[in-house]
Parts: sequence; structure tokens; C-alpha cells
Amino acid sequence: MKKWMALALAALMMAGLAACGSKKEETKNVDLAAFYQDSIAAEYGWDENTMADIEGEMLEMYYPGLAEITTKQMVAKAPRMSAVVNEVVFLECETEEDAKKASDILQQRIDTQAEGGAWYPESMEAWGRGVVDQQGTYVAMIASA
Repeated sequence: MKKWMALALAALMMAGLAACGSKKEETKNVDLAAFYQDSIAAEYGWDENTMADIEGEMLEMYYPGLAEITTKQMVAKAPRMSAVVNEVVFLECETEEDAKKASDILQQRIDTQAEGGAWYPESMEAWGRGVVDQQGTYVAMIASA
């Protein structure tokens, strides 16, 4: 699973790099919802009964300030059973500055959970292996046991 998440993150990074090509090239867009559904959810058999959208009050509780950042796309998913560490967030922000702000917010979520917010030693350890990556205006956070 760890290997697959690393591959998924690498794919997202490559997509971000493609979007950062020279101005003469056409900017490539990545459909983050399709990426999540076709690459991650399909691989692990996650459906609406397994993973839930993080939105509204829960979005603000998990990632304070993230809802204030203008995004072109956002996929934020967490397991319906909160003791399981499998949280993923994929964003395309309007600007690289916004992407940096989003990266900081997502890293704060990982740090908080790893430093005791996840309560259980195994969960805190899994959160400690979480990754946030920014490539241009794209941001990804993956925390998985």
C-alpha cells in the first residue's frame, strides 16, 4: 500500500510538472476527481461506504483555513471509520501562493495528528509518515496506515 501511495503521489507530481512547462506549450490539466476515482479508489475498492467527502464544518475542523483558499479543484476524503488512517486531499489552487498556504495547512494536519491528535500509537505513527507535496498550483496530502 505504501508503495502504491508513493506511485500515486509521483503521478500527481509529474502532472504538476507537466502543468509547469514553458509558456509556449499548452498547459495540461489533471482531473483530480477522476485521478482519485480511477487510480486510488479503484485500486483499493474504496466507495461511498468506505470513504466520505470532507466538507463544510468537518473541512474547517480538519484543515482550518483551507476553505478560504480559492481552488479550481478539490478532492478531500477520509474513512467513515475515524480510527483508520487513510486521508487524502488533492487540490488545484488558483495561484502558487495559495498552493503554498494549502500545503502549510495540510502539513499542520499531519503534524497535529502525529503529535497526539490521532490518540493511538499506531495511528500517530501512520500520520507521521504522511506526505504533503506541492508542484506548482497542485497540492497533494496522503496519510495512510
